[in-house]
Amino acid sequence: MIRKVLVVDDDRAVREALSQSLELANLQPVLAGSFIEAKDHIIADFAGVVVSDIRMPGKDGFALLEHARKTDADLPVILLTGQGDIPMAVKGMAGGAFDFLEKPCKPADLLAVIGKALKTRELVLENRSLKREIRRGDAASRMLVGTSALSEQMREAARRAARSSAEVLITGPAGAGTAKMAEVIHLMSAAAMRPFQKVPAATATPDILANCFQRADGGSIFLDEIASLPDAAQFALVDLLEANAGTRVIAGTYRDLAREAAEGRFNTDLYYKLDVIRVRIPSLRERPEDIPVLFRHYVAQACEQSDLPMPDITADVIARLMAEDWPGNARALMNAAMRFAMGLSEPQEDVTAPGLAGQMARVERSLLTDALQRHHGNATEAAAALQLPRKTFYDKLARHGIRPEDYRD
Repeated sequence: MIRKVLVVDDDRAVREALSQSLELANLQPVLAGSFIEAKDHIIADFAGVVVSDIRMPGKDGFALLEHARKTDADLPVILLTGQGDIPMAVKGMAGGAFDFLEKPCKPADLLAVIGKALKTRELVLENRSLKREIRRGDAASRMLVGTSALSEQMREAARRAARSSAEVLITGPAGAGTAKMAEVIHLMSAAAMRPFQKVPAATATPDILANCFQRADGGSIFLDEIASLPDAAQFALVDLLEANAGTRVIAGTYRDLAREAAEGRFNTDLYYKLDVIRVRIPSLRERPEDIPVLFRHYVAQACEQSDLPMPDITADVIARLMAEDWPGNARALMNAAMRFAMGLSEPQEDVTAPGLAGQMARVERSLLTDALQRHHGNATEAAAALQLPRKTFYDKLARHGIRPEDYRD
């Protein structure tokens, strides 16, 4: 059971009295005398609840409530009010407070409300943990590597597509990995135990497509670069989709298929049949913080497959990776990782890389996220690893919009 209670009150005597009551009830008080002191303790998945006075100098209890709601909307905040402040407490309840108590309150009343809040919080954290465990085990988490917000959005899009039986159009730049995305969607779908057929669209004929539908037998068919599908096969595919409702087609392309259809280079009927659910794979240029994570993953894979020792991936190696533009996306990064694992080469700087300021910012962001990833979101350990003062480290995180809690297990 969680027992932590963050007590926020500018009156030291009140804080100490509340702390004593909590300790006697075998709870763990954490004391703060102001909004500034308290806000550093309030993080997503905070394993406890908050008890705060409403009236405080500077930012008051309402400001703390708002901060808590923005950080973690499910974090219980109990407000303490003075005599005659009931209307303010009602306002706090409307703003999302868990409950309110009028000071001075009886220890039994305080402990009863806190006990209810702690049970509520414990259930929320348990549900979150279960969801994380489930997601860690699904194909999206195992196969779609990346810690950026765009990567998480991509995994969520794959999960949504998997829950449906409708056709899927996977878009993304060359080398992004549309085939892997299609396999992930199939593995998470209700048809996961049925066949998964992969066909290069450029070589597909009406007969090949008909055989694929027969072999798929209610499974999934992935057509790689659907924009290259020959005209005769496009017309045949329209008919096959209508005649085989139980088999799903997942199409991948790095072209603008809507434009291809509008300009007469792709069958319009087929385009609308395929463009039911769309899943987009972002380029590495859009999510540079994923480059170190992906590179380490690919190097580890290459070493395991070739029975090679894992080489040391230094900060200099990461910096060179981050300086490149990676027009070939995941495929190019995977090739570089394989060469690195075999000791054939190290990543070289791309002449098309952005200017010095952009490169430096990109490298700094990458080193920060890489340190947090390696230390499982522990900001103190990550700052120490980078030999940065804690305040400097937090200033840099704020500048890049990075949250340590996003990297915790």
